Amino acid sequence: RHMGLPDLKVIPGGQSIGVKLHSVGVLVVGFHQINTSEGKKSPGETAGIEAGDIIIEMNGQKIEKMNDVAPFIQKAGKTGESLDLLIKRDKQKIKTKLIPEKDEGEGKYRIGLYIRDSAAGIGTMTFYEPKTKKYGALGHVISDMDTKKPIVVENGEIVKSTVTSIEKGTGGNPGEKLARFSSERKTIGDINRNSPFGIFGTLHQPIQNNISDQALPVAFSTEVKKGPAEILTVIDDDKVEKFDIEIVSTTPQKFPATKGMVLKITDPRLLKETGGIVQGMAGAPIIQNGKVIGAVTHVFVNDPTSGYGVHIEWMLSEAGIDIYGKEKAS
Repeated sequence: RHMGLPDLKVIPGGQSIGVKLHSVGVLVVGFHQINTSEGKKSPGETAGIEAGDIIIEMNGQKIEKMNDVAPFIQKAGKTGESLDLLIKRDKQKIKTKLIPEKDEGEGKYRIGLYIRDSAAGIGTMTFYEPKTKKYGALGHVISDMDTKKPIVVENGEIVKSTVTSIEKGTGGNPGEKLARFSSERKTIGDINRNSPFGIFGTLHQPIQNNISDQALPVAFSTEVKKGPAEILTVIDDDKVEKFDIEIVSTTPQKFPATKGMVLKITDPRLLKETGGIVQGMAGAPIIQNGKVIGAVTHVFVNDPTSGYGVHIEWMLSEAGIDIYGKEKAS
């Protein structure tokens, strides 16, 4: 199997980041009934719209955020015309007509849909490549909390975040890092991809973790061994620290796949503070023998000390970093 580029190095992350995604169009997350003169109804439901649909156009105009929607509704309500909607449902695009109804109580026109235009969360920076400033984080896709579907990213940004407290994980109940976006809320990078392997984009400025800031080589999935390794993550404020883990199993993968390794947290201090892998730790870089080998991705629900990791190989290739040199194996 082909070898990686000997001179490819990435700077491991470990920082806690706040993630703000702006989706394509607006996402329909549910329905509500309007009190009309003819009883309760939801025009959106009548028009055949489903939760999880994304409204991308109204009357031929691109819809980018929630505020774009209201003027169309009021205007159509007053003229009595129907709204022409273009909707994205999974891979297909659907056209439908929707007639707003007047809410008797408020005298306003409504479409009877709950919609949302962006999502926020926290996670961990995995790496950035110093030459291109491309980064990868999280190690898994960001899905909408209501529809459980991956969010289709138009754009987004990452900001610094600080961990304020931790809810410990117990069997059956994964823990969570509680964090707030840093007060200055300075954008540190953009997001242009949300994939099964994480979020990717470009950093606006280099970031430090003040513990392992030198660029490290990367190991391909074939080079990863069972045994001791370390992760970089934050459990207090914004201090990145190293913690011991054990690689329990690893699968050399010929094709991109998400659950490439199983890991167990062995560090007594981390176990005491968090109980193991908690939400917000996803993306924590895994380092073995001085090489970046992957990122923490998912916790085992019944055993918070253990979870899955994704091989760094797939995150780098998603970030658009050429890892195989120009003679890429076909």
